[in-house]
Amino acid sequence: MPRAAALALPLVSLTACSAEDWSRAGLPEGITKQSEAVQNLWNGSWIAALATGVVVWGLILWSVAFHRKKKNSKEELPPQVRYNLPIEILYTVVPIIMVGVFFFFTARDQNYITSMSAKPDVTVKVEGFQWSWRFTTEYNGKTVQVVGQPAADYTKGPQLVLPAGKKIKFDLHSPDVIHSFWVPAFHFKLDVIPGVNNKFEVETLNKPGTVHAGRCAELCGVDHSRMLFSVKLVTPDEFDQYIASQAGAQ
Repeated sequence: MPRAAALALPLVSLTACSAEDWSRAGLPEGITKQSEAVQNLWNGSWIAALATGVVVWGLILWSVAFHRKKKNSKEELPPQVRYNLPIEILYTVVPIIMVGVFFFFTARDQNYITSMSAKPDVTVKVEGFQWSWRFTTEYNGKTVQVVGQPAADYTKGPQLVLPAGKKIKFDLHSPDVIHSFWVPAFHFKLDVIPGVNNKFEVETLNKPGTVHAGRCAELCGVDHSRMLFSVKLVTPDEFDQYIASQAGAQ
């Protein structure tokens, strides 16, 4: 983990175009409250990894600097610490504490991310098929369905319109093979499996007017790379107008 952090951090620094981008450590800007939890866990993991790396690098440099064999020295090996009980206990207890802390925060955030409310504001039935998506949105007794075609650009694929500041439940279905519903701005993805009703819920942030890419993240056939779509956040009033106009047209 420390070595991975050391290698990845320069890449993040080089590719980030602002302090805000750098602070996300490579993740895109989140658009849900759940994505904020993922971002905090991600940042905390990086901080812990870098702190561990600093300690390890410091010990290595200290050993190199103060335990080098001097020229013409008759000294054999420096004093050894094998069977030193306090040090061995330290080497055992510290990693256990670190793993325990990681486990606690991961389990806490996972339970939050996968929790479901009794009455979401909007329900979206997501159907992944070879090789596009069908979105059926239910809101206030009205239903709007959008069916897409394979596209080389996510802006050309089907668009899922969602209201900002609302709880949205996703029901995932597939009639053919395994797909994976992935919106990078959610910081979350979930498999779409034939015969299995996977579901999850997000609460969108108040960031209307933005369009975000979505894609299938499970290799599902020849046109997998063209299984693209977009997600657009709008204000609640704009969402009401969208549902009314689309439901009437259908």
